Amino acid sequence: MSDGLSPAQQKMLAAYEFHTGAEFVTHRTEDAMASMVPDPYVALLPALTGGNGAAEVEDFYEHHFIFNMPPDMELVPVNRIIGGDYIVEESVFRFTHTVELDWMLPGLAPTGRRVEIAVVSIVKMDGEKLAHEHIYWDQASVLAQLGLIDSEKLPVVGADGARKILDRTVPVNQLMKRLVASAAERRAQRAEGERSRTVASASATTPVCESRDTPVGPKGAKR
Repeated sequence: MSDGLSPAQQKMLAAYEFHTGAEFVTHRTEDAMASMVPDPYVALLPALTGGNGAAEVEDFYEHHFIFNMPPDMELVPVNRIIGGDYIVEESVFRFTHTVELDWMLPGLAPTGRRVEIAVVSIVKMDGEKLAHEHIYWDQASVLAQLGLIDSEKLPVVGADGARKILDRTVPVNQLMKRLVASAAERRAQRAEGERSRTVASASATTPVCESRDTPVGPKGAKR
Protein backbone atom coordinates (compact mmCIF):
# COMPACT_ATOMS: atom_id res chain seq x y z
CA MET A 1 0.00 0.00 0.00
CA SER A 2 2.96 2.36 0.59
CA ASP A 3 4.69 1.80 -2.76
CA GLY A 4 5.47 5.08 -4.48
CA LEU A 5 4.85 7.19 -1.39
CA SER A 6 7.32 9.71 -0.06
CA PRO A 7 8.77 9.14 3.43
CA ALA A 8 6.43 11.84 4.77
CA GLN A 9 3.40 10.17 3.17
CA GLN A 10 4.44 6.79 4.57
CA LYS A 11 4.56 8.25 8.08
CA MET A 12 1.20 9.92 7.47
CA LEU A 13 -0.30 6.61 6.36
CA ALA A 14 1.15 4.75 9.34
CA ALA A 15 -0.40 7.31 11.69
CA TYR A 16 -3.77 7.02 9.96
CA GLU A 17 -3.73 3.21 10.10
CA PHE A 18 -2.79 3.34 13.79
CA HIS A 19 -5.77 5.63 14.38
CA THR A 20 -8.29 3.46 12.50
CA GLY A 21 -6.85 0.36 14.21
CA ALA A 22 -7.60 1.98 17.57
CA GLU A 23 -11.16 2.65 16.40
CA PHE A 24 -12.04 -0.70 14.84
CA VAL A 25 -9.50 -3.31 16.01
CA THR A 26 -7.98 -2.66 19.44
CA HIS A 27 -10.83 -0.36 20.60
CA ARG A 28 -8.52 1.92 22.53
CA THR A 29 -9.79 5.48 22.92
CA GLU A 30 -6.46 6.67 24.32
CA ASP A 31 -4.61 5.47 21.22
CA ALA A 32 -7.12 7.12 18.90
CA MET A 33 -6.69 10.41 20.76
CA ALA A 34 -2.89 10.09 20.87
CA SER A 35 -2.84 9.95 17.08
CA MET A 36 -4.65 13.31 16.78
CA VAL A 37 -3.62 16.96 17.14
CA PRO A 38 -4.38 18.71 20.47
CA ASP A 39 -7.49 20.40 19.04
CA PRO A 40 -9.09 17.94 16.59
CA TYR A 41 -12.60 17.65 15.32
CA VAL A 42 -14.59 14.77 13.88
CA ALA A 43 -17.77 15.18 11.82
CA LEU A 44 -19.96 12.31 10.63
CA LEU A 45 -22.04 14.44 8.31
CA PRO A 46 -25.14 12.28 7.58
CA ALA A 47 -26.14 12.26 11.27
CA LEU A 48 -24.07 15.32 12.26
CA THR A 49 -22.42 13.43 15.10
CA GLY A 50 -18.82 13.64 16.27
CA GLY A 51 -16.94 16.17 18.36
CA ASN A 52 -15.32 19.59 18.22
CA GLY A 53 -12.15 19.80 20.32
CA ALA A 54 -10.27 17.12 22.24
CA ALA A 55 -12.79 16.78 25.08
CA GLU A 56 -15.80 16.31 22.79
CA VAL A 57 -13.94 13.97 20.43
CA GLU A 58 -12.74 11.81 23.33
CA ASP A 59 -16.25 11.65 24.79
CA PHE A 60 -17.67 10.76 21.38
CA TYR A 61 -15.12 8.01 20.83
CA GLU A 62 -15.46 6.58 24.34
CA HIS A 63 -19.24 6.67 24.76
CA HIS A 64 -20.77 6.72 21.29
CA PHE A 65 -18.42 5.31 18.66
CA ILE A 66 -15.53 2.95 19.44
CA PHE A 67 -17.57 0.75 21.80
CA ASN A 68 -20.82 1.25 19.91
CA MET A 69 -20.27 -1.14 17.01
CA PRO A 70 -22.29 -4.22 16.03
CA PRO A 71 -20.34 -7.43 16.75
CA ASP A 72 -20.31 -8.34 13.06
CA MET A 73 -19.17 -4.91 11.82
CA GLU A 74 -16.97 -5.38 8.74
CA LEU A 75 -14.97 -2.62 7.08
CA VAL A 76 -13.90 -3.38 3.52
CA PRO A 77 -11.27 -0.97 2.10
CA VAL A 78 -11.83 -0.11 -1.56
CA ASN A 79 -9.75 2.92 -2.56
CA ARG A 80 -7.28 5.16 -0.78
CA ILE A 81 -5.74 8.41 -2.01
CA ILE A 82 -2.83 9.96 -0.15
CA GLY A 83 -1.92 13.55 -0.91
CA GLY A 84 0.40 16.08 0.70
CA ASP A 85 -1.67 16.50 3.86
CA TYR A 86 -4.92 14.64 3.18
CA ILE A 87 -5.94 10.99 3.10
CA VAL A 88 -9.17 10.04 1.35
CA GLU A 89 -10.51 6.54 1.79
CA GLU A 90 -13.48 4.83 0.17
CA SER A 91 -14.75 1.72 1.93
CA VAL A 92 -17.80 -0.44 2.52
CA PHE A 93 -19.35 -0.99 5.94
CA ARG A 94 -21.34 -4.19 6.48
CA PHE A 95 -23.18 -4.96 9.69
CA THR A 96 -26.36 -6.23 11.28
CA HIS A 97 -28.30 -3.57 13.19
CA THR A 98 -28.30 -5.39 16.52
CA VAL A 99 -27.27 -2.47 18.76
CA GLU A 100 -28.30 1.16 18.96
CA LEU A 101 -25.81 3.12 16.88
CA ASP A 102 -25.49 6.54 18.46
CA TRP A 103 -23.05 7.75 15.82
CA MET A 104 -25.22 6.75 12.84
CA LEU A 105 -28.82 6.29 13.99
CA PRO A 106 -29.17 8.04 17.36
CA GLY A 107 -32.31 7.08 19.24
CA LEU A 108 -33.27 4.25 16.90
CA ALA A 109 -33.80 0.85 18.49
CA PRO A 110 -32.09 -2.12 16.80
CA THR A 111 -34.03 -3.55 13.87
CA GLY A 112 -32.01 -6.72 13.34
CA ARG A 113 -31.62 -5.91 9.64
CA ARG A 114 -28.50 -6.12 7.50
CA VAL A 115 -26.90 -2.97 6.14
CA GLU A 116 -24.24 -2.43 3.48
CA ILE A 117 -23.15 1.14 2.76
CA ALA A 118 -20.37 2.92 0.93
CA VAL A 119 -18.42 5.25 3.23
CA VAL A 120 -15.98 8.02 2.31
CA SER A 121 -13.57 9.48 4.85
CA ILE A 122 -11.65 12.68 4.19
CA VAL A 123 -8.88 13.09 6.75
CA LYS A 124 -6.75 16.19 7.19
CA MET A 125 -3.28 15.36 8.47
CA ASP A 126 -0.90 17.64 10.34
CA GLY A 127 2.35 15.78 9.92
CA GLU A 128 1.84 12.46 11.65
CA LYS A 129 -1.30 13.56 13.50
CA LEU A 130 -4.94 13.63 12.41
CA ALA A 131 -6.38 17.14 12.49
CA HIS A 132 -9.93 16.40 11.44
CA GLU A 133 -12.14 13.78 9.80
CA HIS A 134 -15.15 14.32 7.54
CA ILE A 135 -17.10 11.10 7.03
CA TYR A 136 -19.92 10.59 4.55
CA TRP A 137 -22.40 7.83 3.70
CA ASP A 138 -25.85 7.56 2.14
CA GLN A 139 -28.25 7.85 5.06
CA ALA A 140 -31.30 7.31 2.83
CA SER A 141 -29.83 3.95 1.78
CA VAL A 142 -29.37 3.00 5.44
CA LEU A 143 -32.97 3.93 6.27
CA ALA A 144 -34.26 2.01 3.25
CA GLN A 145 -32.33 -1.12 4.24
CA LEU A 146 -33.75 -0.86 7.75
CA GLY A 147 -37.28 -0.67 6.34
CA LEU A 148 -37.86 2.86 7.64
CA ILE A 149 -38.54 4.41 4.24
CA ASP A 150 -40.13 2.84 1.16
CA SER A 151 -37.46 2.58 -1.53
CA GLU A 152 -40.14 1.49 -4.02
CA LYS A 153 -41.74 4.93 -3.84
CA LEU A 154 -38.60 7.07 -3.52
CA PRO A 155 -35.46 7.53 -5.66
CA VAL A 156 -33.33 5.57 -3.18
CA VAL A 157 -31.15 2.47 -3.56
CA GLY A 158 -30.32 -0.12 -0.95
CA ALA A 159 -27.27 -2.34 -0.60
CA ASP A 160 -26.61 -2.24 -4.35
CA GLY A 161 -25.15 1.23 -3.91
CA ALA A 162 -22.33 -0.25 -1.82
CA ARG A 163 -22.02 -3.43 -3.86
CA LYS A 164 -21.45 -1.42 -7.03
CA ILE A 165 -18.05 -0.16 -5.89
CA LEU A 166 -16.98 -3.77 -5.25
CA ASP A 167 -18.55 -5.29 -8.35
CA ARG A 168 -18.83 -3.31 -11.57
CA THR A 169 -21.40 -5.77 -12.96
CA VAL A 170 -24.08 -4.53 -10.53
CA PRO A 171 -26.58 -2.89 -12.92
CA VAL A 172 -27.07 0.85 -12.98
CA ASN A 173 -30.04 3.06 -13.97
CA GLN A 174 -32.55 0.80 -12.24
CA LEU A 175 -34.36 3.79 -10.73
CA MET A 176 -34.76 5.36 -14.17
CA LYS A 177 -36.02 2.09 -15.62
CA ARG A 178 -38.47 1.83 -12.74
CA LEU A 179 -39.63 5.37 -13.50
CA VAL A 180 -40.21 4.52 -17.16
CA ALA A 181 -42.07 1.33 -16.23
CA SER A 182 -44.17 3.21 -13.69
CA ALA A 183 -45.04 5.91 -16.24
CA ALA A 184 -46.08 3.25 -18.77
CA GLU A 185 -48.25 1.56 -16.14
CA ARG A 186 -49.93 4.88 -15.28
CA ARG A 187 -50.61 5.55 -18.99
CA ALA A 188 -52.14 2.11 -19.37
CA GLN A 189 -54.32 2.67 -16.29
CA ARG A 190 -55.49 6.05 -17.62
CA ALA A 191 -56.29 4.54 -21.01
CA GLU A 192 -58.27 1.75 -19.38
CA GLY A 193 -60.14 4.30 -17.26
CA GLU A 194 -60.99 6.36 -20.33
CA ARG A 195 -62.26 3.27 -22.16
CA SER A 196 -64.44 2.36 -19.18
CA ARG A 197 -65.88 5.87 -19.01
CA THR A 198 -66.55 5.88 -22.78
CA VAL A 199 -68.42 2.57 -22.57
CA ALA A 200 -70.43 3.79 -19.57
CA SER A 201 -71.30 7.06 -21.33
CA ALA A 202 -72.36 5.27 -24.49
CA SER A 203 -74.62 2.95 -22.49
CA ALA A 204 -76.26 5.90 -20.74
CA THR A 205 -77.11 7.78 -24.00
CA THR A 206 -78.39 4.86 -26.12
CA PRO A 207 -82.25 5.14 -26.48
CA VAL A 208 -84.27 2.26 -25.15
CA CYS A 209 -87.07 1.03 -27.43
CA GLU A 210 -90.22 0.08 -25.53
CA SER A 211 -92.96 -2.15 -26.94
CA ARG A 212 -96.48 -0.78 -26.30
CA ASP A 213 -99.72 -2.77 -27.06
CA THR A 214 -102.69 -0.80 -28.46
CA PRO A 215 -105.76 -1.53 -26.39
CA VAL A 216 -108.77 -2.85 -28.34
CA GLY A 217 -112.44 -2.82 -27.56
CA PRO A 218 -115.10 -5.42 -28.22
CA LYS A 219 -114.93 -7.19 -31.52
CA GLY A 220 -111.45 -5.83 -32.18
CA ALA A 221 -112.54 -2.25 -32.56
CA LYS A 222 -109.89 0.24 -31.68
CA ARG A 223 -110.62 2.66 -28.93
